[in-house]
Amino acid sequence: MQQQDLAILILQRSEGGGRRWPLDREIMRIGRSPDCEITLPERVVSREHAYIERRHDGYYLFDKESKNGTFVNGESVDGEHQLRDGDEIQIALRFRLTFVDAGATAPLTIEITTPTLGSGLRLDSTRRTVEIGGKVLDPPLSVAQYRLLNTLVEANGAVVSRDAVVSEVWPDAESVGVTEQAIDALVRRLRERLLEVDPDHQYIVTVRGHGFRFENPG
Repeated sequence: MQQQDLAILILQRSEGGGRRWPLDREIMRIGRSPDCEITLPERVVSREHAYIERRHDGYYLFDKESKNGTFVNGESVDGEHQLRDGDEIQIALRFRLTFVDAGATAPLTIEITTPTLGSGLRLDSTRRTVEIGGKVLDPPLSVAQYRLLNTLVEANGAVVSRDAVVSEVWPDAESVGVTEQAIDALVRRLRERLLEVDPDHQYIVTVRGHGFRFENPG
């Protein structure tokens, strides 16, 4: 099968909207794990959430007994589901991906939204990149750093407790196994990384006795 004959998935509506994955393997796993061919690094996504199998007669989607479900056009996937051009796949009701079949033309009206905050902070969850004022942080953040930043941003200025940081950043770890020093070190390193792009603003504020919050410039 030639590259131009491959179907693709397009990340439609979430951070990093517009990213594309050619379905170039017999099995394409979708999940939170970096080992998956299609990685969606959010806690609501299971480590191996779903997969797409390529057969001689088309592409079939399967849910891997995920916690928060896999949906096609709003209907829960139970067993196998043969994908059709234009189908919308929802992963945990968090990510929306459009299936574009081989030989089809991608819709020109796909809705793409990427959150932009304050002076232009933009997050891309598929690649863990951060863009501030048009400058991209390179290399990308680590998984833990990105999860922390995303958690603080989504809190919309509210204080995020240390316990919440642990559950969001280290979802598979026992809380007793994450020390105060580990949390502080992660926060410190994330601050340093953001300062590389914007040295004039302190984005992460420590609220003593409570936790941390994201401070939007302006």
